[in-house]
Amino acid sequence: MAPKYGITRRTLGRLGGGLAATSAVSNQAQARNGIDLRHSTELVSNPSGFFDVLEPFSGATKAPMMLVHGGGHTGSCYLSTADGRPGWAQYFATRGHKVLVPDWPGTGRSGHVPLDRLTGELVCAGLGNLLKSLDHPAILVTHSMSGPYGWKLLETHGERIKAVVGVAPGGPGNIQPIGEILSRDGDTIEVKLQLTMKLNVKELVVAPKGWAEKKLIGDGTRFPREHIERYLASLIAVPPRLLYERVNVADSQLKVSSFTSYKNKRMMVVVGTNDVDHPVAVDQPIVDWLNTNGAKADFVLLSDVGISGNGHMMMLESNSDQIAGFIEEWIGRI
Repeated sequence: MAPKYGITRRTLGRLGGGLAATSAVSNQAQARNGIDLRHSTELVSNPSGFFDVLEPFSGATKAPMMLVHGGGHTGSCYLSTADGRPGWAQYFATRGHKVLVPDWPGTGRSGHVPLDRLTGELVCAGLGNLLKSLDHPAILVTHSMSGPYGWKLLETHGERIKAVVGVAPGGPGNIQPIGEILSRDGDTIEVKLQLTMKLNVKELVVAPKGWAEKKLIGDGTRFPREHIERYLASLIAVPPRLLYERVNVADSQLKVSSFTSYKNKRMMVVVGTNDVDHPVAVDQPIVDWLNTNGAKADFVLLSDVGISGNGHMMMLESNSDQIAGFIEEWIGRI
């Protein structure tokens, strides 16, 4: 059991931008669909990691879930949608799951980690501590930049993971193209993969507004456009080493070395019809790689199940409950 400290009880409030905030209120619940939920916050150590816990007051009846955010975000993206409705964390908790929503080590509320120490390996160590704290194997949900953390955690903590749902996930270093370094000037490199970007390995990376809007929202029809400015203002800076690994500079992305825990493990990769960086041609090979290495993985383009118009941030979009419902149905079949 990972050591815990600083346990508090809180209820969700609302920020102006529709993203979740917390206010200190003891032994309170929030309700959704007539079900009272207990919401607590906790910390683990080695490395320090903050996480929210949502669960029915009457007790969980299904496998626990851990919802892991992507780059530029915190766990709040699972606590409230862009238009202020309860998020996926509440949805799954009201269906009987105990839901953990962490902030990556070194980001958000998890406390400071020196930038030169903040690697994908360290993030996985922190997330692994949370998995080890649970009484039962969990459904692991990853998004975007946290996709490689899920593939690695399955190798290192496979006995603590019941299934993996990758929401527009990044691929592992095993199959990801290597980012081409175009130039280097001291600590700053210019790298090319799908786009050309400059990255200082000693400075936090703030996404340019135009780039973030194009990539995270795109031309989908499901993001509430009246909340775009407030959503973009909520984005956080990305630690440089993590982004360095994400674009696989110098073949640095996390790789899976042993596939023992992959055998017959149920997985699903879910992508939206309007996600500019995650077309079928990019994400289908991840599923092929998973199945080649022993997993039982499904690839789902949402339009194939009657859901269209979603971009990259489907957990924040207007039909977020519909997508969560589809994921919950899939979990019920495994």
